[in-house]
Amino acid sequence: MTTVAQSFRSPDPAVIVASSNPGLRKQIVQNLLLSRISAAEALGGADALGKLESSECQLLLLDRKLPDLDAEELLQIIHRRYPGIDVLLLDEAGNPARPSQWRSAGAHLLFDRMGGREGLETAAVRLPAAPTMVEPLPGMVGRAPCMHIVYRMARLVAARNTPVLIAGATGTGKEVVANAIHRLSPRAGKEFVVINCAAIPEALLESELFGYVRGAFTGAVQSRIGRIHSAHGGTLFLDEVSDLPLGMQAKLLRFLDQGEVQRLGSSDVFRVDVRVLAASNANLAELTQRKQFREDLFYRLSVFPIELPSLAERREDVEALARHFLRKFDDGDASFSPEAVRLLEKYSWPGNVRELQHVIERACILAEGGPILPEHLGLSSHYA
Repeated sequence: MTTVAQSFRSPDPAVIVASSNPGLRKQIVQNLLLSRISAAEALGGADALGKLESSECQLLLLDRKLPDLDAEELLQIIHRRYPGIDVLLLDEAGNPARPSQWRSAGAHLLFDRMGGREGLETAAVRLPAAPTMVEPLPGMVGRAPCMHIVYRMARLVAARNTPVLIAGATGTGKEVVANAIHRLSPRAGKEFVVINCAAIPEALLESELFGYVRGAFTGAVQSRIGRIHSAHGGTLFLDEVSDLPLGMQAKLLRFLDQGEVQRLGSSDVFRVDVRVLAASNANLAELTQRKQFREDLFYRLSVFPIELPSLAERREDVEALARHFLRKFDDGDASFSPEAVRLLEKYSWPGNVRELQHVIERACILAEGGPILPEHLGLSSHYA
């Protein structure tokens, strides 16, 4: 399964974070990425070795508790195979211990860029205890630790005009997060305009985004403002931005830099005040490496990246989400049998929250007002 952070990670990370704690991994990686330090997660010792083999990593942040290998044994393997790589061991609180002697000057510089021990301790700080955890975003359900990172990041950036790039697999709720950021922002009273870049034919994209005047092309019988212009004062959400053609990427970049739009067939230029949010389920960093996505546009959009976990990474939220959808689709007293709940929690949810929603909607119909049983769910494969 593709992890949600891949859209922001460089294919050749400078730092690898190896830990069995997904919340700790993601928080460290996200803070490093915000500091423009390329980073990647490793789920355990074997995963870390595989990533070291295929990258030019300079620094490994290693949790002492790994699910597969003993940390001390792994250290010996790394020192033998990769003598130029430095390793910082993380204690139970997620704090680093600086090595007595650096093997790599590059790793030394990376450590300094992180702000030294104090800065890395800040990046690695664990989530607060339950009483002070961040409330879910408007329209969202779930209290998994990895989701509190999302809630916190979204609330921090909502009040600003900073561009946000939301990454996540299909069905993880990227548009819900974008809408929540808009609703929490000073622009909440203005328009929230959504453009699905994958759904609009390439020939129509420019006219949809920028508008046109009468006679600009065959069929243009009256003038029309574009979707960007219609978001003036509000928020523009570019969903599946990776599907934008390269030519349109250049025009979008010009708008982001200058804040101006020009309709097709007109020489008039309009200044617009629009906050831009974007989302992608593709690995934009890899697309830039393959010259399929403009690097300058990638950095312009990803000033503040937010990564959404898959539903498989937040299993503790499955029952709460299922009951939320049950209330949405059933006006009566429908409920889940204990066996149905166990099946929901066991399933791997490759389609994420969207798949769960569809499964519950179908189950409500099949249950005919009675309790939802395992046979109503129709889940027969993809078990964890």
